Amino acid sequence: MSAIVTLKKGEGRLLKSGGAWIFDNEIDSIMGNFENGDIVMVNDFDGYHLGKGFINTYSKITVRMLTRDASTEIDEAFFTKRLQDAWDYRKKTVDTSSCRIVFGEADFLPGIVIDKFENVLVVESLALGIDKVKNLLINSLKNILKNDGIIISGVYERSDAKVRKHEGMETYKGFIGDEFDTNVHINENGVRYIVDVKDGQKTGFFLDQKYNRLAIQKLCKGAKVLDCFTHTGSFALNAGIAGASSVLGVDASELAIAQARENAVLNGLEDTVSFECRDVFDLLPELESKGERFDVVILDPPAFTKSRNSIKNAVKGYREINLRAMKLVRDGGFLATCSCSHFMDFELFTKTIKQAAMNSHVRLRQVEFRTQAPDHPILWAADESYYLKFYICLLYTSPSPRDCS
Repeated sequence: MSAIVTLKKGEGRLLKSGGAWIFDNEIDSIMGNFENGDIVMVNDFDGYHLGKGFINTYSKITVRMLTRDASTEIDEAFFTKRLQDAWDYRKKTVDTSSCRIVFGEADFLPGIVIDKFENVLVVESLALGIDKVKNLLINSLKNILKNDGIIISGVYERSDAKVRKHEGMETYKGFIGDEFDTNVHINENGVRYIVDVKDGQKTGFFLDQKYNRLAIQKLCKGAKVLDCFTHTGSFALNAGIAGASSVLGVDASELAIAQARENAVLNGLEDTVSFECRDVFDLLPELESKGERFDVVILDPPAFTKSRNSIKNAVKGYREINLRAMKLVRDGGFLATCSCSHFMDFELFTKTIKQAAMNSHVRLRQVEFRTQAPDHPILWAADESYYLKFYICLLYTSPSPRDCS
């Protein structure tokens, strides 16, 4: 008999609206013996069964729900079904050569991310309960992929995010099973990359922007393009492969720029696409003072905020960088701009872009609004799953502030 977690009266509002988390201050009692990471029963204040989930009293997220059916057995068959569902969904919605197969709570497997780069899996485990079944999940997923003729040649763990410490866990990265070359070659949107799954950011590559990168290709033929926060050059290379006349990619990371240059050579674009290791906030005013103008400017900055407490500073950062970028777009040119922080919600991000346009005396015409790729599904009851906002806008310069709208 598993331990029973009972909620306080009136609590569990997130859970009851479809979410997967129960916080420590929502719990009235925990009856029975358990170890952190075990599966427990969850009851409402009146004894009504709400389901089962992983418990960890070290974390403010004390229970991460797995099922709303208290009679469901949480065993290997349960996890295999969840993984099969996740894989079947990707096969219907995205190019699966490289994709995110599991996106934590949005795939009803809380606390774990599994990315596939060709025949390599990269695993990020962020919660204690799911960490205990990590190897079971990997082996089950390998069998599921094998049934579709995909043989996984290696698995690497990138559980090196500091958030693990909130779960009472140490950060870790390393091979799961046999060692292999961690520089993995992939092809996305016709662009070839070397993905460093060992030392690259997050799991090695930002798969969430896959179709946003594809969307800018049609704007870049014959264009002069500036790609800010280029990381390993993905937007810049999509512009180059689409036939841009010239592309400049900028990032503050020397490692990322070195990888971007290697990727340019891999695609035969080294004569068209160049990269500079610079702070974008410093470079953009310099380009403006020199009178530089671009047909397309792309902004893909890191998350300026990872908590609600720093939103005000984040707004200033997003407004400043967008204002600077807008001043570099020629009349009739395009700005592609995004935010990858779920705390910077759609309304606030939109308002910030509008403020930047007013302050830089340009008019914006929205071409399209996009979010993350479908392999990063947005679960409406889990706000944290909706994080990427991506605008493409046409810019018109105005002769005076009176003409702005």
